[in-house]
Amino acid sequence: MLKEIDDSVANIKKWVVFYPIYINSKKTLAQGRRISANKGCEDPTCIEIGDCCGALKLPYAIEINKAYPRDFMQVGRVRVQLKREDGTLCNPDIKSRKDMMHQVAAMVPRHPGRNKKQAAALSSASAGTSSKGGKGGKKKK
Repeated sequence: MLKEIDDSVANIKKWVVFYPIYINSKKTLAQGRRISANKGCEDPTCIEIGDCCGALKLPYAIEINKAYPRDFMQVGRVRVQLKREDGTLCNPDIKSRKDMMHQVAAMVPRHPGRNKKQAAALSSASAGTSSKGGKGGKKKK
């Protein structure tokens, strides 16, 4: 699935590879996180990362069928074009991969699809805790 790509793009293989685990604050550095945990976000998806790259005016391509090498259960990655063929930056505000990761990690929690998902999770979690049964408590001696 290719998004935001024009005809002047020659080779997608030269683009930067961005796995969602790179900005996942729940993962450790040994598991593949590349930015600090306090700047990361919880469980980002490649769709959310792709939407954020589109908002940053960066050409991107989502590859759903690819897996992260260290953990093959983490499926999906995003290829992002930071520099054009002539060496100029696609977005002058983003000079490196780290800059891109920090900006995307800041944008993912505000993603429209994420807000709906988190609200549903919070309402189901609060409903589950309030519906405890009458069994339980202190045992009598």
